[in-house]
Amino acid sequence: MFKSIRLKLTVWYSVVLLAGVAAFGIIAYLYTGATLSRNLDISLRNEAQWLQEILEGRLAPYRERLRNPRFDILRPPAQQDTTSPTESQEETSADYAIWNKIYEHTLLDSKKQFVYIFNRRGKTFYRSFNLGTDTLPSPHDLKPYHVIVTTAELGHQKVRMAALNTRFYRIRVAYPEAEIAEVLQNLFSIFLFLIPVVFLISVVGGYFLAKQSLKPVNEITQTAREITATNLRQRIAVINPKDEIGRLTETLNDMIGRLEASFQQVRQFSMDASHELRTPLTIMRGEIELTLKRNPGASSLKSTLASVLDEVLRMSSIVEGLIFLAKADSGSAKLDRKATRLDLLVGEIEEDAEVLAERKKINVSIAKLDQTTIIGDAIRLRQLMLNLVDNAIKYTPEGGKVTLSLVRVNGNANFVVEDTGIGIPENDLASIFDRFYRIDKSRSRQPDGLGLGLSISKWIAEAHGGSLMVESNVGKGSKFTVVLPAISVS
Repeated sequence: MFKSIRLKLTVWYSVVLLAGVAAFGIIAYLYTGATLSRNLDISLRNEAQWLQEILEGRLAPYRERLRNPRFDILRPPAQQDTTSPTESQEETSADYAIWNKIYEHTLLDSKKQFVYIFNRRGKTFYRSFNLGTDTLPSPHDLKPYHVIVTTAELGHQKVRMAALNTRFYRIRVAYPEAEIAEVLQNLFSIFLFLIPVVFLISVVGGYFLAKQSLKPVNEITQTAREITATNLRQRIAVINPKDEIGRLTETLNDMIGRLEASFQQVRQFSMDASHELRTPLTIMRGEIELTLKRNPGASSLKSTLASVLDEVLRMSSIVEGLIFLAKADSGSAKLDRKATRLDLLVGEIEEDAEVLAERKKINVSIAKLDQTTIIGDAIRLRQLMLNLVDNAIKYTPEGGKVTLSLVRVNGNANFVVEDTGIGIPENDLASIFDRFYRIDKSRSRQPDGLGLGLSISKWIAEAHGGSLMVESNVGKGSKFTVVLPAISVS
């Protein structure tokens, strides 16, 4: 069950989403708490400064009298030390006006805010009753006219308090921390409820999404199971070529196409190999049977054995070529690499070519021969060159011409074999390096032709890090070019 990609996607999707929601909840919780605390401190500080402005306005007319330590404008009117009844009445009215203004402000404030104001003698001037009748403490490090915000104890609860001291009065404004804790607790409860709900939704939704996303994969699997060696022409339908599944489908179709081509090549190779091997076997069988029926003499028997030997040699060459190509395909064919003078090899090949071309009176010559050294297997390189020269002579009419050249170009050695033979049709150029490929569709047997030479030559060139190319015009001749990486020799 846990090997299912659908289940894995669902689990990963749910875990990542749950982790994201949990992280968001933690960040939101911490950020909300910090923001509420910061805003509360700002509110308390502003409240204390507002009260200071109100009280400063009350004290302004009595600055001269406040120099008397016994005079305190912020005390009950009955305790005022005054000589004029008129002044006492004015001060009392002003005290009540301030009290009413602060009281009205406190009532309009929806927060459970505690305001406590007392004069320089410690007598209470005003105290709100939102939080009870307790007295707020005075911080020890408080400087005059400096508002600080700190945590204090009020009864059995903690409060956040703003404190302000002056020469004539002291202000305390507090707010219970339990209010903020309650907001955070509610937020925590919401997240505690939402996280399991979100997790459940993510599991169900993730499973559905994974099922829908992997639906094309199931279709690909079903179609791939139906494709066998007998119906490799079938292809998987591509729904959306731009997404990952579409690209995977196109890749699989390309792979199936290559498999189809490989199977076709194997089938064709089997047919060609059977044809090539059957011909000498048929000849050998026929000649032996004919000889036995005639009760031959020594000379006839010798001729028959010579013919059989030729066919055996031909079969041996075919088998050796097939073995070499099989090793090349499996990567077990080894090259004896060492510094090799190509120009010397071309000279030797030219001598061998003259012997091969003598019977057809074909002119073999070297157009250009640059001194060139490469790292390679001299035996295989000689085989490559000889195969190309042998083909050129084989398909060039009597009296024709074969030209060899070795030119060093841009750090490469270009070995060129050019003939004036029958040429190769353009449609066949891409296939001439296939094993047993014959331009003649009837596949008539050419004398001394095995159909493996160009395949072997191409592999040798590529094994040396080079390439083998061909250019041809029907009736005018062909040009084979081998490009090999050369080295500099001082």
